[in-house]
Amino acid sequence: MQFIISREGLLRPLQQICGVLTNRPTVPILSNVLLKIQGNLLSITGTDLEVELSTQTQLISATEEGCYTIPGKKLLDLCRSFPENAEITISFEKERAIIRSDRIKFALSTLPSEEYPNLADWQSEVEFNIPENRLYHLIDATQFSMANQDARYFLNGMKFETEGNLLRSVATDGHRLAVCTISLEKELPNHAVIVPRKGVLELLRLLTNSDNTTVVQIGSNNLRVNLGNITFTSKLIDGRYPDYRRVLPRNATHLIESNWEMLRNAFARMAILSNDRVKAIRLLISENQLKITATNQEQEVAEETIDVNYQGEEMEIGFNVSYLLDVLNVLKCQQVRFRLTDATSSCLIENIEDDTAEYVIMPMRI
Repeated sequence: MQFIISREGLLRPLQQICGVLTNRPTVPILSNVLLKIQGNLLSITGTDLEVELSTQTQLISATEEGCYTIPGKKLLDLCRSFPENAEITISFEKERAIIRSDRIKFALSTLPSEEYPNLADWQSEVEFNIPENRLYHLIDATQFSMANQDARYFLNGMKFETEGNLLRSVATDGHRLAVCTISLEKELPNHAVIVPRKGVLELLRLLTNSDNTTVVQIGSNNLRVNLGNITFTSKLIDGRYPDYRRVLPRNATHLIESNWEMLRNAFARMAILSNDRVKAIRLLISENQLKITATNQEQEVAEETIDVNYQGEEMEIGFNVSYLLDVLNVLKCQQVRFRLTDATSSCLIENIEDDTAEYVIMPMRI
């Protein structure tokens, strides 16, 4: 059996698929991608048992249909090495794949396609359409708050929940919380799942800022997103996510409003001299003024005062400046609002003109 494909027709799908493959898989076949030939269409699938990606590309010709596996990253490297506009012929003989282009020839070992794991057979419980750019915004607005290798495994991912016509993403690492809510065109049952960190970041990598319609399917064990000719599937984390609503400080009495760019630039300057380990800065809030200070182990000091809109009693509070910058870098707005209760309670940060996203940061002792 053999098929012929253009270099460009094979290169881009392989680049997308090989992103999910692990460098040191526990099972040898996980280094391979699954090739499925149907007519003049080639389907390529890669998985690490947590995330699965599948895409289709057009063949120039094929002698017959069938399924095969081939080392994914080796095939990608070979494809990159071929000249532009080259035609690649791949044939399969027993336990080897022969890759030819002009006078170039490679032989790669293969493994039986029947052994390739598959996440495909499952039933969705919730299904809806959403523009690709809105799904990108929903994930990008909260992904930075996910935990990384936390012992509380359910924090190493993002919660997605449907509630009526609302779709919400939630991420927290125990020190900060990010929540983003958008509306959909249809009513959905109340449902919540946790997508693992790798799945979230892989999906974000695939999404673009286009308004193309994507189809999202949520089942009991998997989440699937259909992006044109790319199908993304992720296993879900089985766990109970914290109740984020209890963390949101709804009754904050101290409101600080500031120009986003001025505040972000001030925090970025303070971060230069903040303590390398804890990244703490001190905020002294007084009427229409915010004084920011930072120190480090070398007793170096940074200090800046900016004008803000604030009416209330003086307050002093400390924060991790990296957490503040993460929020402001995602908001990218004109005016930002901080909601505070006291020096020991959490702070809520939001875009004044857009209430779809809310961010909570716990204070630091200073």
